[in-house]
Amino acid sequence: MHCRPRPSQVLPAVMHPTKHCVNHTFSNYEVPHIHPQHTTTVNHVNYQHKHYFPQTQSVVSDVTNQQFNCGPRPPMGPFPY
Repeated sequence: MHCRPRPSQVLPAVMHPTKHCVNHTFSNYEVPHIHPQHTTTVNHVNYQHKHYFPQTQSVVSDVTNQQFNCGPRPPMGPFPY
């Protein structure tokens, strides 16, 4: 006599909260600054003031970790063999 295993039972789905991802993007725009000057040569010293605006950039990565102890072996199913 052959014993047939009971068919698997499908349990209701476990619904998890929606994962919300935030992606921050930024744009850099170059803004030219025109500083007009008038030079009159009178044998004096002329100072030229030049303005520079260096830009730096960085990336931030936030990392988390979770660990779970699930016991020494899997739990028994709802049906005996």
